[in-house]
Amino acid sequence: MFNAIEQTHPSSPQPAPRPGYLGLSFRQLLLAAFLLIAALLSGTSIHALFTLDRMSANSRETARQAVQLTEAAQRLSERTVAMERSARQYLVLDDAVFRNRFNEAREQARQALGELSDSLPLAPRELFSQWGVYVDEAGAVLEADSRKDKGEQFKLFQDFARLPPLNERIALESRREVDRRNNALSAALEQQRQMLSAQVVGAIVLAVVLAFGFGLWLSRPLARLEQAISRLGDNRFDQPIDVRGPADIRRLGQQLDWLRKRLADLEAEKSRFLRHVSHELKTPLSALCEGAALLDDGVAGQLSENQREIARILRQNTQSLQTQIEDLLRYNEVSFDAQRIHPVPVDLRALLHKVIDDQRLQWLARELKVEIEGVARTVVVDPEKMAIVLANLLSNAVRFSPQGGFVRFLLTDAPGLVRVECIDQGPGVAPTDAARIFEPFYQGLHQPPGARRGNGIGLSVVREYVQAHSGKVYLVPREGGAHFRIELPDEK
Repeated sequence: MFNAIEQTHPSSPQPAPRPGYLGLSFRQLLLAAFLLIAALLSGTSIHALFTLDRMSANSRETARQAVQLTEAAQRLSERTVAMERSARQYLVLDDAVFRNRFNEAREQARQALGELSDSLPLAPRELFSQWGVYVDEAGAVLEADSRKDKGEQFKLFQDFARLPPLNERIALESRREVDRRNNALSAALEQQRQMLSAQVVGAIVLAVVLAFGFGLWLSRPLARLEQAISRLGDNRFDQPIDVRGPADIRRLGQQLDWLRKRLADLEAEKSRFLRHVSHELKTPLSALCEGAALLDDGVAGQLSENQREIARILRQNTQSLQTQIEDLLRYNEVSFDAQRIHPVPVDLRALLHKVIDDQRLQWLARELKVEIEGVARTVVVDPEKMAIVLANLLSNAVRFSPQGGFVRFLLTDAPGLVRVECIDQGPGVAPTDAARIFEPFYQGLHQPPGARRGNGIGLSVVREYVQAHSGKVYLVPREGGAHFRIELPDEK
């Protein structure tokens, strides 16, 4: 009865290289980002360690030089005292040993003076020259034959009297040099501290920027994958899946695109199958329905009451079966048609007025009031499909509203959204039905008394078309009536 439908299965795609990620996988790029940030922080830490080590060496060298200066100044003072003592002893005892001691002390003092002169570049040079002149004059007196002369000895003692003040001034210059070097070391330490602080802060900021940049760079392909999977879950197979990123993410994107094509083929195959079933079943069902109608009308002869009842049952169930098949085909067409929308700017308030006016006879027959609250709002939608959405919400509200009640539509705004809300005074949605109210062919618990049961696809059509517009529809909890809310993106 049915023709077999053959479908070739496309093979799994092979990844093609793309520029921008160097052919690396997600894990390799993540490791590279981690190593880069670690290298940045490690380099800063190592540079800080070397700087601290260098400053520590400079501090030790400054301390050593300060000790040398202090020792040289102290040695100069001690050798000066030793020279004066040896000179006096030589003048009194006239022993060459004391003259030799004087010369040894003078040589040692000159060495100390030379060290101080080299280490005190900012000290006045005349201090060292005067010290040498006085010592040379004292040595000349001791070497002369007239050293016993009172005048010569007085001159000798004057020279020795001039040396201690010079020693004090040289010692003062030594202390000043030590203070200058300590201040220079402190300033260098402060400069290095500020530089290290700036480097550490800069490294941390750069590491955070790199981490944030790498995070965004690597999360974009994952976001595209999430969007692609979401579109597949919403049965939107018309948009190709093209995920750019690391090699493994690209392969996954290509697998998803292959899956999209496969699902689209299966959806098309299902539609062809349903159309085929419809075509094959409509003829016998029409014949059965017509035959039951002829029997019920007594064309083939008068029927007894029981036979007439059986004929009515056959006719009723045949019509019900035909209606269910048509509803199934209609829902399948809606699911397929939801993938093909043609959005244009539409005034929602004007569209609502048109939908309400088209169903005027239905809601006037139940003595209902239908109101619209909110000003005109323009959104980019497919007007035909959005009219079907609003018409289904209105017909659902009219069907469940009590005689003489009202149905209210609200047009409101939210950040980046336009909302359309439909509120009625019917029995509402049972808590057990809230989770499944948008499923196709699902009949809720609360049904209007005496009304023909619906086919259960009205709200599912609403969901299909709203999702096709990247919007949302959901049931707002409310006592005493149903409250449906549609949220559409405000593309201004």
